[in-house]
Amino acid sequence: MEEKENTDVRAGRKSAFRDIIDGSILTKDEVVRQLPFILFLTFLGIIYIGNRYHAERVVRETSGIRNELKDLRAEAITTASELMYISKQSEVAKLIEDSKLGLYESMEPPKKIVVD
Repeated sequence: MEEKENTDVRAGRKSAFRDIIDGSILTKDEVVRQLPFILFLTFLGIIYIGNRYHAERVVRETSGIRNELKDLRAEAITTASELMYISKQSEVAKLIEDSKLGLYESMEPPKKIVVD
């Protein structure tokens, strides 16, 4: 009796495999009834794949922008440091002297003007 059940199971498997290969499984009533659900699942799968690609692209863009921000922050700090160095009184005096504009630094302190 077990041998008969085993042969029935094997025959069923071969039949199911044959139905899938030749495409006749798509014409069975059970599959046709479930076709809208299968199409819905396919649609959800496509949406899921598209969402994943979109998320990966956003992560790559975010990483690139983060690296660019680090570079720009370092450049801003360097530029601010150079500006502070150049704007010191002694450096301004050197730059004016080197450019030979005929300007000189006043040796007298500034005076307060009082208007009545």
